[in-house]
Amino acid sequence: MDLSEWANLLVRWFHVFAGILWIGSTWYFTWLDRQLHLDPSGVWMVHSGGFYLVEKQKDPRVAVEKIHWFRFEALFTWLSGLILLYIVYYAGGLMEDASPLWAVGALVVGWVAYDLFWASPAARRPLLAAAVSYLALVAAAWGLTHLYEGRAAYILLGAMLGTIMVLNVWLRILPAQKKLVAAIAAGRPLDPALADRAKTRSKHNTFIILPVLLTMISNHFPTATYGSQYNWQVFAGLTLLGFGAAKVVRDR
Repeated sequence: MDLSEWANLLVRWFHVFAGILWIGSTWYFTWLDRQLHLDPSGVWMVHSGGFYLVEKQKDPRVAVEKIHWFRFEALFTWLSGLILLYIVYYAGGLMEDASPLWAVGALVVGWVAYDLFWASPAARRPLLAAAVSYLALVAAAWGLTHLYEGRAAYILLGAMLGTIMVLNVWLRILPAQKKLVAAIAAGRPLDPALADRAKTRSKHNTFIILPVLLTMISNHFPTATYGSQYNWQVFAGLTLLGFGAAKVVRDR
């Protein structure tokens, strides 16, 4: 029995399923928020024989224990991804020439740079900030493809972006949500700035997921993506295409 192959299979299976749960809920609420913006009276839906009316509460009166949280999908996707990164790349010998600390450093630097930038005054001009963020991502792609072979560089880009996504959930979105829930429990009015903060980072995640998925499926298209002599340019172009697609879907 090849234990490494079984570990790869089972962790990858778990990772993909957890990711589906996370991405699905993120995009569902993105769509729902858009529909409720167009029609604040509520959204009627039908699924599997049931009819549902969903409303957005501006001043909810609900027992805190009845509120459902969406958070562990993100955590389990990220943790299983880190395990998979070790199994495939370090235990698999694909990064023998590079210390794992380099990979950890890329994840940390990526998050710190992103978070500080979007907490700065530059965030008040979202279109310009988005353009700067895209150029920074392209620069990271260029740097990683010169430090690592193409396949490893692509997966590290995906890991860096996935880390940004999960830390958005746990360090920015959830703390804001907890303060909103505390206000509900205390009967205080909700702070719209907290809601906007959580919504902005959630919006970022809907865009970031496109290049993350690109890095995940790139293994099936090596000559077109990481194996190309233009690998970082391909990543830049397809990421921009993905961002455009996300924008179209979000605005539907």
